[in-house]
Amino acid sequence: MSHQQSRTRPGSSGTALNEAYDTALLDLDGVVYAGGEAIAHAADALGVARDGGMRLAYVTNNALRTPDAVAAHLTELGVPAEASDVVTSAQAVARLIADQVPDGSRVLVIGGEGLKVALRERGLVPVDSADDSPVAVAQGYGGPDLAWSRFAEASYAIRRGVPWFASNTDLTIPSDRGIAPGNGAAVEVVRIATGAEPQVAGKPLPPMHRETILRTGAKRGLVVGDRLDTDIEGANAGGVDSLLVLTGVTDAAQLLAAEAKYRPTYVDADLRGLLRGQPEVAQGDGVFTCGGWSASVRGDALVVEGEGEPMDALRALCAVAWTGAGGGACGLEVGEALKVAGLE
Repeated sequence: MSHQQSRTRPGSSGTALNEAYDTALLDLDGVVYAGGEAIAHAADALGVARDGGMRLAYVTNNALRTPDAVAAHLTELGVPAEASDVVTSAQAVARLIADQVPDGSRVLVIGGEGLKVALRERGLVPVDSADDSPVAVAQGYGGPDLAWSRFAEASYAIRRGVPWFASNTDLTIPSDRGIAPGNGAAVEVVRIATGAEPQVAGKPLPPMHRETILRTGAKRGLVVGDRLDTDIEGANAGGVDSLLVLTGVTDAAQLLAAEAKYRPTYVDADLRGLLRGQPEVAQGDGVFTCGGWSASVRGDALVVEGEGEPMDALRALCAVAWTGAGGGACGLEVGEALKVAGLE
């Protein structure tokens, strides 16, 4: 079991994370923006990190938009970016397909422009119909207006024996109105219709990690994400340290219950966590302390006492929960402790 997968408490860093790591491998939805709008403090924090010499790479499972479009959107939000700074699951799945089919092959696209551009980049020809003799089906997030008929088209081809590839299988995606169905939900529709299983490229699987390293050349990378089951699991699988921010899908209760493979190296409220060190969690006689907080188990519940930064309370609570759970999920009651810490 790797260092990451055996973690029983959040890690510490005596120096700011943007100084300890050379590249931030940043998820986008739920980390930098949500529903097209910048998340609070994101642009300023990333600007400071970049000006201090940290490379910023934007690594997203969302296959809808092209790298050019993503970079333009980031720049509008006050985070100057080039297309070469963006790595998408569309690029990862396009490489995965290109490694298995002849150059110039036709690929049935169930998704948006980002997927088409990525396939063309690999010398493949996007087509729209199962009757266009595709040698593969590529499915990626197509946005909320993707026509239901596209799923039928995929099903026709897959039932004829055409190999099926999916950019990612995230069941949900953050929006400005809440949590919406993601590409994984669309993949389930096709799976139900065909009984088939796709080859998947996106986080947390190796093709996405490979694509990211090939495109960024990161030596001391730090994965920054909001999802335990893609960003953090993928970082752990790749042996890369990670920072979970609580601005997207994952909340404090879910973090406390995380199984070993989903536990991040660091946790912070938002991207300002890149600009500071991470405090150590100390242990003594069944009690874990961080900052002004002490956390322990009382009966069938986690308890926390003290005062100070809520994130320090969460770090102490994580240490208690993860230590007690071993590699599994903590089943203790956490609601009251989170209220005391100001995390609910």
